[in-house]
Amino acid sequence: MRLKHLPLLLLAFACAAAAAQQAAIPLWPDGAPGSEQRRAEPETVKDGVYISNVHAPSLTAVRADPRHANGAAVIVVPGGGHRMLVFQNEGVAAARLLNRVGVTAFVLKYRLARDEGSRYTIEGDGAADLRRAVRWVRTHAAEYGIDPARVGVMGFSAGGELVSLVADNPEPAGFAARDAVDRASARPDFQVLVYPGPLGVPARAVKGAPPAFLVAGSRDTCCMPPTIALYQQLVAAGVSAELHLYADTDHAFNVGQRGERVSLQHWPDRLADWLADGGWLVPRGNRAPEGVPAP
Repeated sequence: MRLKHLPLLLLAFACAAAAAQQAAIPLWPDGAPGSEQRRAEPETVKDGVYISNVHAPSLTAVRADPRHANGAAVIVVPGGGHRMLVFQNEGVAAARLLNRVGVTAFVLKYRLARDEGSRYTIEGDGAADLRRAVRWVRTHAAEYGIDPARVGVMGFSAGGELVSLVADNPEPAGFAARDAVDRASARPDFQVLVYPGPLGVPARAVKGAPPAFLVAGSRDTCCMPPTIALYQQLVAAGVSAELHLYADTDHAFNVGQRGERVSLQHWPDRLADWLADGGWLVPRGNRAPEGVPAP
């Protein structure tokens, strides 16, 4: 084992231990629409880290240390091809890294359209779970010391598709609010897409979309092209966007704990820079986000 990887390995073990102690917060108290009869079914956990058979969408809160929590929040959406959730490496590990810059994170478990025997859809059920998550965090912002106008979303691979569907595409027509949570806005204030899949690109509502940070590998034949295409769409629409492509890099580099490239180990630092430059890490009264006038 190379010593340079030791801190990342220790982080992974710490994340696993922390996640085991966190209780899942159900997004719908009586079950997600269309899944009420299956909400009590247990999830399937493979190798202790890959989750499937999700019928009760939920959030796992990963709080920043109160000594430097800054009121920003990010909902982390793991990937897994809509067949499973890479809950540790693309969920809890990302949340802990966000905690380091004072961001409170929530890791989403969403319904999986390509799980064995699933009748869910990505555009219908998966995206609805993320919209509900954004609304839930905004509605409960005061309980977590969160600014409801600094709520972002961060998706990996399949989770990145959900981010694009929610942030850069219109909500399906006919949505009717069922409760107070549903009456909150589902539009995130900023978006982070990590090697996102192609679904939702080209986007259909980029005008006025939230500021975006996009990252992918130059050899990722699946997800590098839609990453570039979405970036170009956003910029053409006047949306603030930043793109990072890493040389000789394929898919699923997570938050830097996979592979030998030093640059990949530091890509979360570039995200932290972008969050700081955009003003998302300070209260709005102190500094307005980039391109947005102070209130």
